[in-house]
Amino acid sequence: MPSILTGKIIDEGFLKKDYKFIIELVIISFFVLIGSNVVNMIQTYFNSVISLSISKDLRDQMYSHLLKMPYSFFVGSKQGEIITRMTSDISGVESAISSTLINTISNISVLITTLVAMVSKSWIMAIVGMTIVPLLIIPTKLVANRRWKLTVDSQNANDKMNQIYNETLSVGGQQLVKLFVSEEYENINFNDANKHYSNLKVKSSMVGRWFRMSINVFTNMGPMILYLVGGYLVLKTTNSNLTVGDITVMVALLNRLYRPVSSLMEMQVEFVRAMALFTRIFDYLDMPINIVDSENPIEIENYVGNLEFKNVNFGYGENGQILHGVTFNVSSNQMVAIVGPSGAGKSTIINLIPRLYDVDSGEIKIDGINIKDLSLKSLRNYIGIVSQDVHLFNTTIRENLLYANMNASEDDMIKACKEANIHDLIMSFEKGYDSIVGNRGVKLSGGERQRIGIARVILKNPKILILDEATSSLDSISEKLIQDAIEPLLKKRTSIVIAHRLSTIMQADKIIVVDKGRIVEEGIHEDLLKVDGVYKKLYLTQFSKVLNKESNCL
Repeated sequence: MPSILTGKIIDEGFLKKDYKFIIELVIISFFVLIGSNVVNMIQTYFNSVISLSISKDLRDQMYSHLLKMPYSFFVGSKQGEIITRMTSDISGVESAISSTLINTISNISVLITTLVAMVSKSWIMAIVGMTIVPLLIIPTKLVANRRWKLTVDSQNANDKMNQIYNETLSVGGQQLVKLFVSEEYENINFNDANKHYSNLKVKSSMVGRWFRMSINVFTNMGPMILYLVGGYLVLKTTNSNLTVGDITVMVALLNRLYRPVSSLMEMQVEFVRAMALFTRIFDYLDMPINIVDSENPIEIENYVGNLEFKNVNFGYGENGQILHGVTFNVSSNQMVAIVGPSGAGKSTIINLIPRLYDVDSGEIKIDGINIKDLSLKSLRNYIGIVSQDVHLFNTTIRENLLYANMNASEDDMIKACKEANIHDLIMSFEKGYDSIVGNRGVKLSGGERQRIGIARVILKNPKILILDEATSSLDSISEKLIQDAIEPLLKKRTSIVIAHRLSTIMQADKIIVVDKGRIVEEGIHEDLLKVDGVYKKLYLTQFSKVLNKESNCL
C-alpha cells in the first residue's frame, strides 16, 4: 500500500497539481503506516511466543527423556555433550525458529501481494523484474550444505569445550589440576579447543556473508533494469499507458519483492542450520529407554524382603561378560556380606537389584516376583543404598535429607539424624539444617557426608538395604560413628553389604564369596576358613591386616 500510494501522490497529486488530494493520500499513508507497525508488533509477539514455546517444550521433553534414560547412558556419555544439547543446541533451534517460522509466513504473504500489484501495473516489467530471482536461488543449496556441516562441527567442538568446563572447573577437577600442577597444560588444552571452535564459527559466518553479498549485488541490479525498460516503454513507445508514478511504484514494489525473496533464501540456509541442530537433539530423543516398566507392572505396598538371584548373567556391552550364572538367596531380615577381590563383580551385583542395569539372562526376584514385573517406582522405593561416595546437592542439609522423603516431618528428620550420629554436628553449624553443603558436599568431611547419606536412607525407611561399606579411608572416630549409625539400619531389614572389614563380615548371617564374576563359596566365617579357598586367602592377605589395624587403634 505505501508504494501504491506513493505512485498516486506523484501522478494524481503533483502532476495534476491537486494539493488537497495529496493531503488526503498523506493522511491515508499515515494510518497505513500505523496499521503496518501494529501488524509488525503482533507478528513479533507471536514469533516470540511460538519460538520460545517450542524451545521450552524441547527442553521439557529432553530433560524428561534424559531422566528416564538408563544409568548406563550416563556412565558412557560425556557430560559436556549432554549439556550442549540441552542448552546451546536448543537455543540455536529457538533462534532459527524465531527468525524463520513467522517470517516465512510473512515473506510469502508479502511476495504474493507484491507480485499481484506488479502484474496489475505492468506484466512486462513484472516479468523483467522477476528474471533476477533465479540468480538468488542458485547459491542457496551450496551455502546450505556447507552451513549444515559447519554447524555440526561447531556443536561438536562446543561439546568438547563444555566437557573441559565440567571436568576441570568442578571441585574434584580443580583439586586434581592443582595437586598435579596442571594449570598450564589445561590452559593450553582449552585454548586449542577454543581456537578450533572460533575458527569454525568464523567459517560458518563467512559462508553466509558471501551469500548475502551475492544477493545484494543481484537485488541492486533489478531497479536499474526496471528504469531501463520503463524508460524505453514511456519514451520510445506510443502505446504504453505507463506513467512516471507507475515506474516509481514498480521500482518500489520490486525492492519490496526482493526483500522477501532474499529473506526466504537466507531463511532456507538458517533452516538447514536449524535442522542440523534438530538432528543432534533428536539423536538423543530417539535413543530407546531400555529399562522401563512392564506392560502391566505390579505395585507392592509391603515387601517381606526375600531376595533371590537365579542363574544371572550380565556384561557391560563390549567389555564382555562380568557375571556368570550368579545364584544365591537372601531371606527377609537377613544380613549377607559379599566379599571378593577387586573387580570380582561385587558392585555389579548390587547395581542389578534396583535395575540400574538389567540382567542379560536369568532372574532376580523379590518376594518371588521377578523385579522386571515390578514397577520401577515400587521397586526402588523399597531399596536403600549407602554408597562409598555419597552424592549431595549444592543446597541445604535439610533439602538433601528430605530428597529421600519429601513428606517427612521435622521430627522425623531430626530423629533420623540422631540415629545416624550427625544431629549434634549439624546443630553446631551457624545455620543448622539450613547450612549449605557446597558442591557435592565439599564443605563436609567424608565421614560427615556418609552419615548424612545414612540419615537420608533412614528417612526413606527401605525394606532392602544395600551398603557399600567403605570406611577404610576414614579416621577411627568417624568410622566408629558410622558403624554405630549403620547398626540401627540393619535391624528388621534385608541387608546386603559389600564388606571390606572383618568385623562387619563376622556379623553377617551369610557370606557370599565372589571371584571373576562367579559365586565360588558361601557360608559363615568359621566354615569358610576351614576351606582352603578364596575366602581364606582374602582373610590371610586383606582382612587380617585390617583386623590388626583395628586392634592397634583400640
